[in-house]
Amino acid sequence: MAEHTPTDTAAADDLAGWGEAMAEQGVATETAAANAAAAAAQPKVQPAPFAELRAEQGSTAPNNQLDLVMDIPVTLSVELGRTKIQIRELLQLAQGSVVDLDRLAGEPMDVLVNGFLIARGEVVLVNDKFGIRLTDIVSPTERARRLA
Repeated sequence: MAEHTPTDTAAADDLAGWGEAMAEQGVATETAAANAAAAAAQPKVQPAPFAELRAEQGSTAPNNQLDLVMDIPVTLSVELGRTKIQIRELLQLAQGSVVDLDRLAGEPMDVLVNGFLIARGEVVLVNDKFGIRLTDIVSPTERARRLA
C-alpha cells in the first residue's frame, strides 16, 4: 500500500475543489450552449419590407421605361470592309500602300452599334464631311440570329 504525504493530500483536495467548481460552471455553460443552439436552429423569419407593385392607370409606362435608356451613349461605326493579312505584310505597309478589302465598290457598308450590325447604307458627302445614308435596317429577327 502506498503512503500519502501531506503534500499529496493537499493537491488532491485542491483538485477535488476545482472539479466541483468546474462541474457547477460546466452545467451552467452546457445549458446556455444548448439554449443558444436551439435558438440558432430556429431562425426568426420576418416578411421583407417591399412596397406593393401596382400598375398605374393612365400612365405611359412603356415611354417612361424607354426614357430611362435614352441618354445612354453607344458607339456607332461604319465598316468599309475587312481583310486578313499577315504581320509581315502589315509591317511592310507604307504611305500610299493599297490594302484590298472584302467589299466591292458601290456595295453598301455595315452600320454597327457597339459592334452589332443594325443597318447598311451608302456613303454621302455633306458639307465636306462624310456621312452615311441608311438604305436597309436589319430586322430584329436577323439581329437575334446574328447574336446566336
